[in-house]
Amino acid sequence: MNLTSDQQILWQYGFVKLNETIVTTWALMIALSLGSKLITRKLATEGDVSRWQAALEIIVTGIDEQIKEVGLSHPERYIGFLGTLFLFIPTGSLSTTAALALCVFIAVPLFGMREQGLIGYLKTYVKPTPIMLPFNIISELSRTLALAIRLFGNMMSGTMIIGILLTITPFLFPIVMTSLGLLTGMVQAYIFSILAAVYIAAATVAGKAQRGPKADPVQPH
Repeated sequence: MNLTSDQQILWQYGFVKLNETIVTTWALMIALSLGSKLITRKLATEGDVSRWQAALEIIVTGIDEQIKEVGLSHPERYIGFLGTLFLFIPTGSLSTTAALALCVFIAVPLFGMREQGLIGYLKTYVKPTPIMLPFNIISELSRTLALAIRLFGNMMSGTMIIGILLTITPFLFPIVMTSLGLLTGMVQAYIFSILAAVYIAAATVAGKAQRGPKADPVQPH
């Protein structure tokens, strides 16, 4: 029994393999791209808005508030990346979870350097003392590995349970478990996205803390 889409080979020519993960990933990317284009093509910027746009604005505003609560004061800079992670995440493929974790690993320093500059961001690796440099580097690598393994393990456990139940119980119970698995996937997507936001906040807010708050200009009386 193939437990993950990585093991399901759809086409092979020599050492070149096309598995279900690749097909699903590209299909999902196309669906997200076309869906976002169709959803946003008739959005109104003034006057009355449709119920669909009002509902969409409520969702986006709610996501913005979640990002702000993490500590990112400008959620519009990060909602594209974090929102894409949330939509992509519910998967039991180790290669996909590893790729998503790698995206976070690359995005965190990029956001940090955009906020603090290259030198300012690199200085955070030797805070509070240069002795912490190897430990900070190990921390960056280990949390990326933890993101991938945690998500893969949680999603795979649900898949294995459903597979076992299909062999020993009637079909009704596995259907219930599948519905529960979808809920679990949403929870895992939320956790992954929040952790990514926390890592980005740690990389960007550190620079603001070092520079200190900007003083308000004195108004003439």
